[in-house]
Amino acid sequence: MTEKISQRRKYRKWKSLLFNRRTFVLICILLTATILFVTQRNRRPDFAPVDGEIRIHFIDVGQGDSILIQSADHAVLIDAGPPIAGQVVATYLESLGIRVVDYVVATHPHNDHIGGMPAILDRFIVREMWMPEAIHTTVAFEQLLDAIERNDLRVTAAQAGDILSAGPIRMTAVSPNRSGYTNLNNYTIVLHMRYGYTSFLFTGDAETLAENEMIAADWDLQADVLKVGHHGSRTSSSDAFLNAVDPQVAVIMLSAGNQFGHPHQDVLDRFEVRGIKVLRTDELGTIVMTTDGYYIYLY
Repeated sequence: MTEKISQRRKYRKWKSLLFNRRTFVLICILLTATILFVTQRNRRPDFAPVDGEIRIHFIDVGQGDSILIQSADHAVLIDAGPPIAGQVVATYLESLGIRVVDYVVATHPHNDHIGGMPAILDRFIVREMWMPEAIHTTVAFEQLLDAIERNDLRVTAAQAGDILSAGPIRMTAVSPNRSGYTNLNNYTIVLHMRYGYTSFLFTGDAETLAENEMIAADWDLQADVLKVGHHGSRTSSSDAFLNAVDPQVAVIMLSAGNQFGHPHQDVLDRFEVRGIKVLRTDELGTIVMTTDGYYIYLY
């Protein structure tokens, strides 16, 4: 499954009040109950204890995706935004002292996810790259293949069931579950990460068809934090999928005033009716979370 791309070829295996003592005690009890709900909901006996923290960076690249998962000694990059964002993402990684990226994951070959990748592949030591078994007839895709060849990178055609492991960072691909899609978005490599009792789901641009296949395959989809599919488009985040994931927080990556009208209001309504907190890069810029395996902190 793993091989080197030695020549240009388009086909390669890829979340002031004053009070008396009684009021203070009551508030403490309420706060404790909330914390216990967050941390206890996922507690299962098969979870191994973890040591240290993992930080998740939802990098603001405008209308596109770029997500960095970082531990003390390891880094995984999921997408790198559109071509204009390549230097932005590279500079961001360098500001964190990152020189080596264990995995670069190109979720699917659309410009707003892979356009910035040549800047990453040319500037960092990349141990391995994941891409779906899909091709595209764009300049951005050709430039990505050129960068892979230029840097003699090892590429894996990722599919559901594959495991990505980089130190304490461990993720399972839960999609794509087959090939032959007519829509490139459904080739998206969707990654599920558990760390201790916390969980994250990174969905790229996977649409309802791929969501239904993940559900039918009975993958573990539950996640505290959901990276919302397709920038909040109504093509994704179906009711059935949200019921399966049951997130507490939804992160939407997009640019303000984008031409697609993302996020669509009916998707936002689905989050609201379920009490899911929505965080958006067009409103907050880069969003950074840290998990110690018990709690998820927002910075």
